[in-house]
Amino acid sequence: MVTIPADYAERVYAGVLGKIIGVYLGRPFEGWTYERIMAELGEIGGYIYERLGKPLIVTDDDISGTFSFLRALPDHGNRADLTPREIGETWLNYLIDRRTILWWGGMGVSTEHTAYLRLRSGIEAPHSGSIATHGRTVAEQIGSQIFIDGWAMICPGDPERAADFARRAASVSHDGEAIYGAQVVAALEAAAFGEPNIQRLLDTAVSLIPRDSIIARCIADVRDWHEAQPQDWHATRAKIAAHYGYDTYGGNCHMVPNHALIIHALLHGDDDFAKSQRVVNTCGWDTDCNAGNVGCILGIKNGLAAFDGAYDWRGPVADRMYLATADGGRAITDAVTEAYHVVNIGRALAEEPAIAPKGGARFHFSLSGAVQGFQTEDAETTITNEDGRLAIRFTGRGRIHTPTFVPPDSGDIGSYGFVGSPSLYPGQVVRVRLAATGSVAHRLFIRHYNGDGGLTTINGDVVPSLPTVALPTLTGTFIPPAPDAEHDYAWTVPQTGGQPIAQIGIECVAADSGRGTASLDWLTWDGTPSATLGRPEDGGAMWRQAWVDGVDQWQDRWREPYRIVQNTGTGLISQGAAQWEDYEASVSITPYLAARCGVGVRCGGMNRWYALLLCAGGVVHIVKSADREIVLAEAPFAWEYDTAYTLTLHVSDTTLIGTINGEIVLTAHDDDETPLPGGGVALIVTEGAMGCGAVQIAPATRDR
Repeated sequence: MVTIPADYAERVYAGVLGKIIGVYLGRPFEGWTYERIMAELGEIGGYIYERLGKPLIVTDDDISGTFSFLRALPDHGNRADLTPREIGETWLNYLIDRRTILWWGGMGVSTEHTAYLRLRSGIEAPHSGSIATHGRTVAEQIGSQIFIDGWAMICPGDPERAADFARRAASVSHDGEAIYGAQVVAALEAAAFGEPNIQRLLDTAVSLIPRDSIIARCIADVRDWHEAQPQDWHATRAKIAAHYGYDTYGGNCHMVPNHALIIHALLHGDDDFAKSQRVVNTCGWDTDCNAGNVGCILGIKNGLAAFDGAYDWRGPVADRMYLATADGGRAITDAVTEAYHVVNIGRALAEEPAIAPKGGARFHFSLSGAVQGFQTEDAETTITNEDGRLAIRFTGRGRIHTPTFVPPDSGDIGSYGFVGSPSLYPGQVVRVRLAATGSVAHRLFIRHYNGDGGLTTINGDVVPSLPTVALPTLTGTFIPPAPDAEHDYAWTVPQTGGQPIAQIGIECVAADSGRGTASLDWLTWDGTPSATLGRPEDGGAMWRQAWVDGVDQWQDRWREPYRIVQNTGTGLISQGAAQWEDYEASVSITPYLAARCGVGVRCGGMNRWYALLLCAGGVVHIVKSADREIVLAEAPFAWEYDTAYTLTLHVSDTTLIGTINGEIVLTAHDDDETPLPGGGVALIVTEGAMGCGAVQIAPATRDR
């Protein structure tokens, strides 16, 4: 049984930070050669995204794959005997064909795309990634290594178990040397929770792969070259290029050359994060992948102290992450949130209870230096994490905010694109704990998109601690002065005219425009939305982007906001988050030509949902899809093409009630040991087309 370290959460957080910092650092010049980097950029000493005119925070396969494929464990009960087949099912649930996570380079070119097509065709893992299926060159590319860090972090201090999980996870898409490279990285990271010496870490990792493998020989050579010239990393790089370069190993991006650079950077980096990143990034090739693995290893090994020093690695990132998957509600996330997801998987495997700081608050700042995406809006305002609280210092008026949807200034978010939903909706209740020093008032605000693509602000009521007369620029409900007091308060998010919410923030105002200080302990929201999801009256494009698009076509030239088409199989569009548990979704649908169509609830990906479906043959079903479909209830219903029907699906606990045109037609109970816990709304169609009106979301009433 794995023993959970006392500093487990902080070390995982440091590993997550190291991963994303490395990816963001290396991404702008991914694929460049050492020669081009030296000529155009010089040695890489820090972020260079601005020099190349690119954004810092981007969608990336290294990040999305790492933290999405690991969900195979909680989705399958956090079982230690999780199989490659079940991990492959997780791929099919969170991937959308040619839209999310992967480089969609085509059959026989992109290893992961090839494996996905095999999985879609019914070839289960590990055959979906084997050399026997694809040949050695395709099977031994880099992808297995870049997605592996999470499988290590759930095995603190247990490199053997991490290597075993790595083998199972990597075999979905890869084989041979790609498996061994992934196992080495996973073993290094798992052992790094307890072993401080890089050489001993390498000894442990190499002992877990075949001695006669190319990866084992490569590591031995790099160690010898480093020992011969420990002060000259350029010389070692040249030997790697000569013996293990891209001209030796075929395909688009082979495992072996890039794995060699990871070992090279760990040895020549002298256990220093900045130096190791300089080495691995300046060497070129798959820079974001290699820098991400190196960063994760050193983050776990050295904890948050890895990022100390003159250069500010953490500030520009501010914990921000995007996970572009078919589960849209997790798209906007942060390093703290994802770290705790990893930690609680690791704790479950160790048979330890899950932890949820500050009552499970979404933003709790419990880890040192964490800001969870919050940023200031002017130079006079600063935020710092002080003892697990966000200290806000400002002059006169200060605003801070964190994203709840893709930001308007995200620009070219990356070649992988953004797929996701907002995390906050009208009707949900935001709760917050704030303290103010001296005479400071504060209020929550949201910003939502408008038809022009800009943001519109809606302010909440002002709460303590100044009388109205002292704040002529603010309006709202005031509470009598209570300086230096801590306050909990709640705000129900107002309607936004159907436009998605992009930010939530806090505004603070000091008396007489003086200096002010406030302290944010936690901020969270819960409850089911009361919202209409349709085409807003003022138009714009963002209402549509708020839906995860998993259909062959979504045609918007018709009067309905949603006319969706699926040529083969089942497709869906979805919106919402895992926190949506008990609610009902109602929509008018018109089948035009479809084997089945309808509305889904608790949708957590392409293959995990409940649905009320009109089906061929004049029947209606309540279906549960959890990688495989089960019909929970069936009844006759003589529906027709080109006729509109109002479908309502109500879910409360494990009970589902299906209504058509105001009449209850089906009731079902999911008596399985693992009912779907929560998720968004979906519009679902199988082999055909349907038109849909606006979707109404409302809380469920348990006594229905």
